[in-house]
Amino acid sequence: MTRMTWLLLSTLAFAIGGPALAQDKYPSKPVKIIVPYAPGGGTDITARLFGDHMKNSLGQQFVVENKPGAFGILAIEEMARSKPDGHTLMIGNVTTNAITPILFKKKFNIDFEKDVMSVARMDIFPSFIIATTTNFNVKSIAELVAEAKKNPGKIRYTSAGVGSFPHYDMEIFARRAGVEMNHIPNKTGAAGMLNDLVVGDAQIAEINSATTAAMIKAGKLLPIAVVAEQRLKDYPNVPTLAEAGFPGVGTLHWQSMLAPAATPKPVIDTVFKAIVEASKQPALKEAFDKQLVSIKISDSPDEAKTWLKGELDAWRKITSEVKIDLAE
Repeated sequence: MTRMTWLLLSTLAFAIGGPALAQDKYPSKPVKIIVPYAPGGGTDITARLFGDHMKNSLGQQFVVENKPGAFGILAIEEMARSKPDGHTLMIGNVTTNAITPILFKKKFNIDFEKDVMSVARMDIFPSFIIATTTNFNVKSIAELVAEAKKNPGKIRYTSAGVGSFPHYDMEIFARRAGVEMNHIPNKTGAAGMLNDLVVGDAQIAEINSATTAAMIKAGKLLPIAVVAEQRLKDYPNVPTLAEAGFPGVGTLHWQSMLAPAATPKPVIDTVFKAIVEASKQPALKEAFDKQLVSIKISDSPDEAKTWLKGELDAWRKITSEVKIDLAE
């Protein structure tokens, strides 16, 4: 091959490959973030706030698609089966990312632990044990226990569906208190739970503080305990569940980003870096601070992978020890 021929071939290869290489830059189009709940809950809030700031560093829109149903399985499977190029991601929480893969493993058409990877833990929402003020006059955990003992099986509590972490938490609470309550599952997530409470279909729930703030201010709901490591600055008179006599009960409500397991490492690293950069933006920090949310980003995608495995192991133990009726 002459030098001239080699130069011509090299030039032709560059001309063909150059545009393709440019198109491969991630992201090359809007990124879809699937949320396994209806709009309005903590997971949806996380997706929208982070997406709005991630677009600034990556130069593409982040479009939230709400896909509730089937305990989060619909959302997980759509994300896991998508092209592993970083353009379809998912934000879920402790229920969809740790409990559902254990409790409803046989309902999956994928292998969650092989086909899905955690990109980053993102934040933690404090939750309230909260009471409706609609035809219900309970103002503390002690009063709730007393009322439940007086009326076995009559107090109705709502959750984000059978097997959700609020379902487990309230079931563990009831067993620890020695009472029986009636579970009213709502598969649409926090927004549906909120409606159940406000109209009085349910009387008690564990639900995140961001979703409930407006209804608390309006006097429709009353927080009687908080599931958090300490009292919340905006609610100094609301005790933690531990202070109310139930240490060790209640789940920290985390959110995390997921991607198909086959997504290339450079893409995962780019998504992770964008999450970190978004978390440092004053506007995002202020928005989360107003909703009493703690930003807790994983140290790296590798640490996020190890962390999620630990969460799965923990819930594998809990679900084997605390049996619930899955037929509700």
